Amino acid sequence: MNVKSADADRYVARPPAGLVAALIYGPDQGLVRERAEKLAMTVVPDLKDPFRVSELDDAALSGDPARLADEASALSMMGGRRVVRVRSANNGLAKIFEAFFASPPPGDALVVVEGGDLAKGSALREAFEDADNAAAIPCYADSEAGLSEILRSALKAEGLAISPDALDLAAASMGADRGVSRREIEKLALYAHGKERVTIEDVRAVIGDEAEARVDEVCDAAGEGDMPKLDRALERLWVEDFSPIAVLRMTMSHFQRIALAKAQVARGESIDTAIKRMRPPVHFQRMSSFRAQVQRWNEAALGEALDLLLETEALCKTTGIPAEAVCGRALLNVAARVRART
Repeated sequence: MNVKSADADRYVARPPAGLVAALIYGPDQGLVRERAEKLAMTVVPDLKDPFRVSELDDAALSGDPARLADEASALSMMGGRRVVRVRSANNGLAKIFEAFFASPPPGDALVVVEGGDLAKGSALREAFEDADNAAAIPCYADSEAGLSEILRSALKAEGLAISPDALDLAAASMGADRGVSRREIEKLALYAHGKERVTIEDVRAVIGDEAEARVDEVCDAAGEGDMPKLDRALERLWVEDFSPIAVLRMTMSHFQRIALAKAQVARGESIDTAIKRMRPPVHFQRMSSFRAQVQRWNEAALGEALDLLLETEALCKTTGIPAEAVCGRALLNVAARVRART
């Protein structure tokens, strides 16, 4: 049978009776491993137990097809159900599994198979999807919304809330690998232990430094009107699987800070004093650029830029247009406004 992506986590947590084997596949190998282990642990709590867990790979089965049935029918010396884990499976194993499903061996072992990014209609996927006693479970990269929910749930389990700006930065910093994301969340929860709420300063201290620097480069390039620098910085973000919506929100925050600094200057403060009073503080390496942006932008232009960025966020959420392209076009338009005034 074919398990829908939205139902995958529930399925591996409570697999149905009579399940003989499951193929867990997809481009997100961290998520593939996580779900494979979660499913296997419904049968064997300790996956390092040599009496109840057997591990095979593509090469082992290709060289000895009968080994799959042999391992699945073997009995544990210590009692209890067994798990047979098959790593790095590909379409070359399809015939072996078709024969296995047609005549399953005696015993109650569960076979858990980890595959790569198998296309629809691939032989191995079809073998599992067509079998009544097997399941094919997809694992796709977490969306921004998915990562945000994972973050909230994991931190809530530790008694922690998280502020919206911290959530945006954390989700943008983690990329698409579920295994890496889980480890980063664990580090964040440990760092914030004893607090009630995770702040953006906590995220920066644990996981946000490199990510923040890359987004800051985008913000400064847009604010300076440096279009070639902005184009290069955006390309690096997309390669790292950053969320366009998170980039837009952090850029809006950047221009709001410029507006705040200008308001302080209008009240009689010097630019340097206004910038130094900002919280969180402007990094010393960005001080010169930020000062120049405060001097260059006026109130009307800031309002226009913020309106454009807000409209772009809504556009990313409500249309089928690629979000990276929409985000990049908006930021380049913001940069172009600076160049038009200089």
